[in-house]
Amino acid sequence: MDAIRIERLTKTFRNGRKALDAVDLRVEEDEMVALIGASGSGKSTLLRHIAGFIASDAAPSHVTLLGRPIQQNGKIVREVRAIRRDVAFVFQQFNLVGRLSVITNVLIGALTRVSLWRRLSRRFPRDERALAMDSLTAMGIGEHALERASNLSGGQQQRAALARALVQRARIVLADEPIASLDPESARRVMELMQSLNRDHKLTVIVSLHQIDIAMKYCTRTVALRDGRVVYDGASAKLTPMLLRELYGAAAAELLADHDEREHPSATFASVATS
Repeated sequence: MDAIRIERLTKTFRNGRKALDAVDLRVEEDEMVALIGASGSGKSTLLRHIAGFIASDAAPSHVTLLGRPIQQNGKIVREVRAIRRDVAFVFQQFNLVGRLSVITNVLIGALTRVSLWRRLSRRFPRDERALAMDSLTAMGIGEHALERASNLSGGQQQRAALARALVQRARIVLADEPIASLDPESARRVMELMQSLNRDHKLTVIVSLHQIDIAMKYCTRTVALRDGRVVYDGASAKLTPMLLRELYGAAAAELLADHDEREHPSATFASVATS
């Protein structure tokens, strides 16, 4: 069964800019797919439509998750909250409450399963707390469970966000530029953990990225957007610098920055030094 199925999805903003243009996409269960594109290509907009955060244009279109429609013809379905329980959205800015403990932030993923008085008092059942600790341990930050979330580094906060996805018992993870604000080592760790969510926990993962090198290393399949359209959907290994330049023109430089730096480090340094 398809984890995600999108047909003819179009989104036009009030200023007339078409953010998505007749997007068709299918993602199978247990896939890990990279979503790439230069800034303004529509990556974030597409992920938010998949999650049912925003509605598409009022035209024939469908977004279906795990066989259940989440929006049709520009209208989000009434059952959106129930469907969204299966979807964990990982943001670039982590979305943790800094004054709360790490484990409390992770337990937010269990809110739909606990009673109102437990939510208000933050007295979660023992089995939920055990699940939260197991999830934090799996993400490599179990020792930080009782610390304030604001005390964690950016990479550790992102790992806490991934642990929350496990506590939520999500089946789909949508990650919107999750490593954009991280240092290279933290970014590597977060990508490896998302691989683990996909491989070991059998979650379907779509991760939006800027760098093609990261997509090629961690995702066998890449979907490339340009001006709201899918311009490539296939094996990550086939996205050569030449093909990217054909697809994106001058904007390809944004996607190839890391690749070009490794291939021509002196030239990259020289260009920075003279800019």
